[in-house]
Amino acid sequence: MLHRKIYQLFQDGHEVCIFLRDQQRWIDNGKIVDFEGDLVTIRYETEEEDEVSSWEEMVRLESVGSIMRKLASVSKINSEILVAEDCPEAEQIHPKSPEPEN
Repeated sequence: MLHRKIYQLFQDGHEVCIFLRDQQRWIDNGKIVDFEGDLVTIRYETEEEDEVSSWEEMVRLESVGSIMRKLASVSKINSEILVAEDCPEAEQIHPKSPEPEN
């Protein structure tokens, strides 16, 4: 089951957070860039002080203990949430009126 889910996330290209059991650590905001056999290749970035590093790691499927995908996020800074009426007219979805019966 995990094998299929990881493959699906790889195909969809979503950012994921992966927990590596054998290293007891999380990889945050990573992207699965390759999945072949029992090897998963993950690309991610880390930020330490004034340096950003890009990493690419190959891990065995058996090392993956958990995988998560962020569905949505809301900024804490801008507390005003846009609603449908704030969308441009061309992007608004209007309910269809029932068609008259003949």
